[in-house]
Amino acid sequence: MTAHVHSEVLVGREADLTLLRDALKRARSAEPSTLLVGGEAGVGKTRLVEEFCRTLAGEQVRVLTGQCLELGEEGLPFAPFAAAVRALVRAEGPAVLDGREREFARLLPELGPPGDARRGLLFESVGALFERVGADQPIVLVLEDLHWADRATRDLIGYLTRSARVPQLLLIGTYRTDELQRGHPLRPFLAELDRVRGVQRHELDRLDREGTAELLTQLLGVEPGASTVDAVNERAQGNPFFIEQFAAAADPACGDIPTSLRDLLLSRVDLLPEPAQRVLRVAAVGGTRFGHELLARVAGIDEGALESALRTIVAAQLIVFDPDGGYEFRHALVREAVHDDLLPGEHARLHGRYAEAIEAEPQLVPAGRAPAELAHHWLAARDHPKALTAAKLAADAAGRSFAYGEQARLLERVLELWEDVPQAGDLLGIEHLDLLEEAALVAIDSGDHHRALSLTRAALGDLDAEGSPLRAARLLLRRVKLLRNAGKSDGAPECAEAYRLLGVAPPGAERVRLLADLVYVYASIDPEQAGRVALEAQAAAVSETPVDLSAIVAVEVAHGAVCSGRLSPADAMPTLQAAADRARAAGDVSGLTYALVTISDALYALGHYEESAAAAAEGVPHADRVGVSRTTGVFLRANHAEALIALGRWDEADARLAEAARHDPPGRLALPWVRQRAWLRLARGQDGAEPLVRQAAMWLGKAYLQAENRLYLLELHILRALAARDLDAAVTVARTAVAEPCVFEQPRYSWPLLASAARAAASAGDSELVSSILTVAARVPARHPAELAYATYVRAVLEGGVSRWRAAVEAWRADGHRYELALALLGLAEAQAADRGAAAETLGEVSSLAEALGAGPLLEAADTLGRRLGVRAAVSTVAGAAVLTAREREVLRLVAEGQSNSRIATSLYISPKTASVHVSRIIAKLEVANRTEAAAVAHRLGLLSD
Repeated sequence: MTAHVHSEVLVGREADLTLLRDALKRARSAEPSTLLVGGEAGVGKTRLVEEFCRTLAGEQVRVLTGQCLELGEEGLPFAPFAAAVRALVRAEGPAVLDGREREFARLLPELGPPGDARRGLLFESVGALFERVGADQPIVLVLEDLHWADRATRDLIGYLTRSARVPQLLLIGTYRTDELQRGHPLRPFLAELDRVRGVQRHELDRLDREGTAELLTQLLGVEPGASTVDAVNERAQGNPFFIEQFAAAADPACGDIPTSLRDLLLSRVDLLPEPAQRVLRVAAVGGTRFGHELLARVAGIDEGALESALRTIVAAQLIVFDPDGGYEFRHALVREAVHDDLLPGEHARLHGRYAEAIEAEPQLVPAGRAPAELAHHWLAARDHPKALTAAKLAADAAGRSFAYGEQARLLERVLELWEDVPQAGDLLGIEHLDLLEEAALVAIDSGDHHRALSLTRAALGDLDAEGSPLRAARLLLRRVKLLRNAGKSDGAPECAEAYRLLGVAPPGAERVRLLADLVYVYASIDPEQAGRVALEAQAAAVSETPVDLSAIVAVEVAHGAVCSGRLSPADAMPTLQAAADRARAAGDVSGLTYALVTISDALYALGHYEESAAAAAEGVPHADRVGVSRTTGVFLRANHAEALIALGRWDEADARLAEAARHDPPGRLALPWVRQRAWLRLARGQDGAEPLVRQAAMWLGKAYLQAENRLYLLELHILRALAARDLDAAVTVARTAVAEPCVFEQPRYSWPLLASAARAAASAGDSELVSSILTVAARVPARHPAELAYATYVRAVLEGGVSRWRAAVEAWRADGHRYELALALLGLAEAQAADRGAAAETLGEVSSLAEALGAGPLLEAADTLGRRLGVRAAVSTVAGAAVLTAREREVLRLVAEGQSNSRIATSLYISPKTASVHVSRIIAKLEVANRTEAAAVAHRLGLLSD
């Protein structure tokens, strides 16, 4: 991937831009306004102001810019004002100075010898200049890098904000917060300005993870993987400049800090006196955060010298105090750069001293962190035996906290060190096979399924299956799940062998749980066998003495899951609810989590969308708590989003899907969130759908793919083709879809696919495909509200008629899917072409639904149909005004302000295409010819008064 050095798109600053726009609105109202924008170096202050000024292009606003120079307190006086006035004179000519050239000669020597040397006269002249120029249009005066401002510049700023208070002047100043060390002259100046009316201070924050991901996408030209985003986000910590530097590197996710960035980071360290640099190097070995006592033990210097060095480092803004009473590097990259700059011997020696100090006094680090810290420091100190035992202890501690990702990394370290340490097994008290199996299990829990496949293969190769049937069955079942998740195999041979081994295994709770696992696996490849194994597992569970509640819960959930696939979800619900209640009572968080996945899925199938959303939402924190966020947690978030989509709460759904994406689920586990987010972006007409569709599409070529996955991926392909108006592609995929044997087995996923195929067939006028879809639809069961509604909708699409469309509309009203209801209403409006009044009323409901959802393409389709049917032309201006929606009134206000469609889109957080549709509908409703007439009518009728 080749990165751009800078992003052309401003990312994650919508709220900050709004703040600037609001300040300009106040200036337009003759209210003097000053906005002081602070932030650390590289956070994007200048980029923000540049973007704000760029959006003012074409408006009646004059933008003047000046830059403070890094010349010290006694540097060039009034430098930023001189630049701003010089630009004004060049644009307007000397006449703009109104005959005061001698006063302004102090700013612009090229005007000749200066006149009266009184500074107050110059200040008054500058204020009068801005007032004259701003009489006809607002002025935006941008003064960059105020942390370098000389006293004269600060005094003139103070005069303009406190005394002159020029109407229609917006003064924007930027400064670096990390330059404001104690005693910096800008600090008291800013404190004084805080008390002045009309002055506002705003500190620009770093980007969050989503902002980092978006910026990387802009820089790289492709959407990066979650692991890349996580790595850059962790290292750059949301600083846009740092993100750009990593994006320009060969591998943004790992490797050394780019040389130019390293030099920049270390340049401030080099300014410290040598004693402070030595302490900073010691601190860097301790991590991004470190406590005073631990640092004192390792530094080995007297308390006075340590405190003096720390005071110097804090004053240089390299470290800050953390809330727990210790210290923290202001930016993790500074720590990394300093640490990487250590000499090899110094590196090992300091890490060894940290390990010795923590080993002697574990309380020197936060509770629970001592094992991990010891493992890290002993490895860096190159003491492999101590690193081996410390890593295993740290892995065990991480597992007890459900920190499976950290546990997996530590166990990998143990495996790496095993061969380097003689008698490793004696030191740890375990065999190599035990370590392999444990590492494989943790790799699954952490989501690294590729590594887990390698580890299970190695463990099965070392194992005597006949001598340890339970262990062999356990490893085989794990391997089956991994193969299925990778799309490599259905795992049938491994299932058969695992079942054989469980038949000869000794009774016990573990055997019961493995039988329950086998039920899950068999459910999608041999439902009859799954049912038989479920009954066997139930019988084994109740015969155990003493009763193992977690084993019973596992069996009940497995049995309920099988039932939900073979029976009505309504019939399966009692079993599932009983399992969940038993898990709650027993405190079995893991069992409850798995139960809630299946319950939310069954409730969705029944059309109980609110209850489905609630069940999934209940399970998410449990999944996070037991460390299965990347697996079960992703399914819960996807189930939650699916229910929210049905309810029309698309923004919330997108947020849940973004959470699922951040967990970067492995293999097939990513399909639920990828498919739904792609669907959502297609329905909203948003950019970014295509990469998601491609990401999902690769699974259609896998050797093994579950029926439900195949069906909804084919539907997604049809929807993408329809969105692109590629009817040939849509018809081709639809023909493949109706020929799928599994289309008769999964009604929940078959009906949406048939509905999309029907839209393709009807749009293309393909009578053969229409006939095929009707034939298949007659054989697919329709038992639940959504399935019945889809069946009705398919007939309406393919056979037409007002009565069929009315039936489809009522079916969707009964079910509750908002988007599908809007689609059915759109079809009904077209069928009502002969009754223009009825069609207009129906289209009004379509528009309201589409607007509430943010479904731009649907809103555009309604507008296009309305124009084709001629239903808008009959609406009078007053009547049209009466039916403007709340969003249309918002758009109209911005139209009246003279904003373009792109500006309107930015202000309302919608796409330019949706903004264009809104404007077109407003013009049609008000029965006017253009935007100017629409604004005039709006003012005349008082539509903007609210």
